Amino acid sequence: MENPLGLAYLGAGLGAGLAVIGGGLGIGKLAASAMEGIARQPSAAGEVRGAMIVAAGLIEGATLFALVIMILLVIKA
Repeated sequence: MENPLGLAYLGAGLGAGLAVIGGGLGIGKLAASAMEGIARQPSAAGEVRGAMIVAAGLIEGATLFALVIMILLVIKA
């Protein structure tokens, strides 16, 4: 007989993978843009770095939130 939780685990695994990939791509693009901005205007490095850290924290928070939701969905299933 088929495991009824199999699809729940599969969906949570795929969702977690997509969330982590999306977060990684977002932080990678953020860092690349920040480095380009600092290279173009080195005098603004402090401001760019501060904004980059805040944005990276927001991206990490959204990724962590998605992972927690997927874990809760698996626990409820």
